[in-house]
Amino acid sequence: MKIHLPTTQKKLTSPPKQMTMSKGPVSQYIEHHYRHFNAAALMDAAKGYVTHLEEGGKMMVTLAGAMSTAELGLSLAEMIRQDKVAIISCTGANLEEDIMNLVAHSHYKRVPNYRDLSPQEEWDLLENHYNRVTDTCIPEEEAFRRLQKHIHQIWKEADNKGERYFPHEYMYKMLLSGVLEQYYEIDPKNSWMLAAAKKNIPIVVPGWEDSTMGNIFASYVIKNELKATTMKSGIEYMVWLADWYRNNSSGKGVGFFQIGGGIAGDFPICVVPMMYQDLEWHDVPFWSYFCQISDSTTSYGSYSGAVPNEKITWGKLDITTPKFIVESDATIVAPLIFAWVLGW
Repeated sequence: MKIHLPTTQKKLTSPPKQMTMSKGPVSQYIEHHYRHFNAAALMDAAKGYVTHLEEGGKMMVTLAGAMSTAELGLSLAEMIRQDKVAIISCTGANLEEDIMNLVAHSHYKRVPNYRDLSPQEEWDLLENHYNRVTDTCIPEEEAFRRLQKHIHQIWKEADNKGERYFPHEYMYKMLLSGVLEQYYEIDPKNSWMLAAAKKNIPIVVPGWEDSTMGNIFASYVIKNELKATTMKSGIEYMVWLADWYRNNSSGKGVGFFQIGGGIAGDFPICVVPMMYQDLEWHDVPFWSYFCQISDSTTSYGSYSGAVPNEKITWGKLDITTPKFIVESDATIVAPLIFAWVLGW
């Protein structure tokens, strides 16, 4: 008796022969070994990313969590240099922590047994001016205060002139001024923020106030040393993003590569339904590619765990938008997908 597979299933076949001699050993390894389940989803998403770019599309990458402290810059910086990323949305923490790693790397402390730390040992880290992010401790003096010294001068200069900029623009000014070069402790080619500054690619930083530099800026406002209006707001970011999207979504359109979830993802993806539903601009195209790397479970009701199809109901994605979800650790998955896109 002949058995017919349901139309929703696929016969198991060998991986498609898309490999070329230009692909490096990492790409060759993952194509050969990553054939099923989340591994296969990783490959599908990576190949979809390449197809989107080859067909003339642009890509937004969103960064939640502590991806900068995880040193995603080792691959993301090269993605930026090779024009594989057109725009970035990130948390305030990711904006600053890449630069902190650039200027204070040797002072970081790794704590592999962080799960075993007692409250007293955590307090000792604080007393020694370390702030822990899972297994990585960021040094307050060499990282936070070193940046504060220089970024405050740039904020103050703008404030005195009555000028206003976005959070990332102030960071760009600091990086491009060269004032931090005396502190570099890693190869600068591995800083994604430095690569982005040199390319002047746009960055959206929703909820920037929820970051160390945001807290520091607020402290100067409370002390009447700076005006709150010297920093452009999240609303202004959304207004700017609407204009950018309108000018860049023709043809193949703009894809959405979401690392984690949270405000870094939900804020920018909402620009499409905002224009379509609230402004009633019905010629606005949907996001034309979507990939989400997250370990959040959809039943918890969070944005981070919402499956791609749920976004159809919010007017963010079309029925035909290529959709991928890799339910895994972004610190493992994102560098591998970037390696494929870069041909490593």
